[in-house]
Amino acid sequence: MQRGLTGHYIALPSAGENALAFVPNPLPPNPPLNLDRGLQDLLDKATLALGRLDGLASALPDPAIFLYSYLRKEAVLSSQIEGTQSSLSDLLQFEVGGVAGVPLHDVQEASNYVQAMTYGLKRMQDIPLSIRLLKEIHCVLLSKGRGSTAEPGELRRSQNWIGGMRPGNAVFVPPPADQILDCFGALEKFLHNDPVKTPFLIKAALAHAQFETIHPFLDGNGRLGRLLVALLLCAEGALHEPLLYLSLYLKQHRQQYYDLLQSVRLTGDWETWLQFFLTGVEQTATQASQIARRLITLAGDDEKRIATIGKPAGSALRIHRLLQRQPILSIAGAAKVLHLTVPTVTASLGRLEQMGLVREVTGREYGRLYAYDHYLKTLNEGTEPLS
Repeated sequence: MQRGLTGHYIALPSAGENALAFVPNPLPPNPPLNLDRGLQDLLDKATLALGRLDGLASALPDPAIFLYSYLRKEAVLSSQIEGTQSSLSDLLQFEVGGVAGVPLHDVQEASNYVQAMTYGLKRMQDIPLSIRLLKEIHCVLLSKGRGSTAEPGELRRSQNWIGGMRPGNAVFVPPPADQILDCFGALEKFLHNDPVKTPFLIKAALAHAQFETIHPFLDGNGRLGRLLVALLLCAEGALHEPLLYLSLYLKQHRQQYYDLLQSVRLTGDWETWLQFFLTGVEQTATQASQIARRLITLAGDDEKRIATIGKPAGSALRIHRLLQRQPILSIAGAAKVLHLTVPTVTASLGRLEQMGLVREVTGREYGRLYAYDHYLKTLNEGTEPLS
């Protein structure tokens, strides 16, 4: 359904240019959404796929095995949409003190994303999803590297824009700074089911689009808007852990993603945006469940192989379990976590390397890092940097 413009324009004083900023109407859409049979079917499929993913994670004896890697996969993918070139392997190496093969700023952005998500999930135990919380998360997201000078944690006090060199030739100009608090406040009410209660996936789709339209910060809006989806699904109880990396789908359909956000603003066609979003949730949740099952099978097969090596199997199996949680690790780090001696860890990793299960990735004599090779390759699917 095309409702026409979903907001109004305000003229900006911009050195004589006819620059207009867009101020969105509050959610929910008016007239109300048309959840026809096709859209309702999509909603049901996406909800079911999300439930299966959450159920799979909940049934695991140690959900942290997947949470560590899935969260970092989402961080890498979300940052790649913004133009970074870091891979999952780069981030994992960086976090254990290795040297990534990309510019430091790129991998730092992905690392910040992990810290911001972790902070947000922990903080939601004390305060609800709100402007206050999003400002705090934004502060963590831009704490280091690029963007650290763009007023982390503060709503913008100046005009920003998307595309072009200035507001006058930009693709999209968000609301003026003096409109941000009102727009953001209305979005916060919508998140809390004011004025109406909204199904959680519909809420996530609408809230993400609205956040991107408001663009309340000088930098980091895209990443925080994608973080908002995962945080909202956890806040609503749809996911117990942030295992849905929707950024994979958005990365693969980047131009369509941008086009549909703009179409919502100009035509009010929320239904087409919902089709796109729900399809992404269903596909991504299904893929995540499939990868989890493949990883479980792979780890199980490798565990059986390790168990056949006799007496050394005890420490080797402990390191193998740690590698499932942390697919790249250092000898010193593993020794500390597992309370084993450095010689024991070194010998065990040597055996695993001889078996073809791990691979040394630095080529150095000292400070070596070992990757759980086939496991990491499975996780890496879809995380190749955009050209």
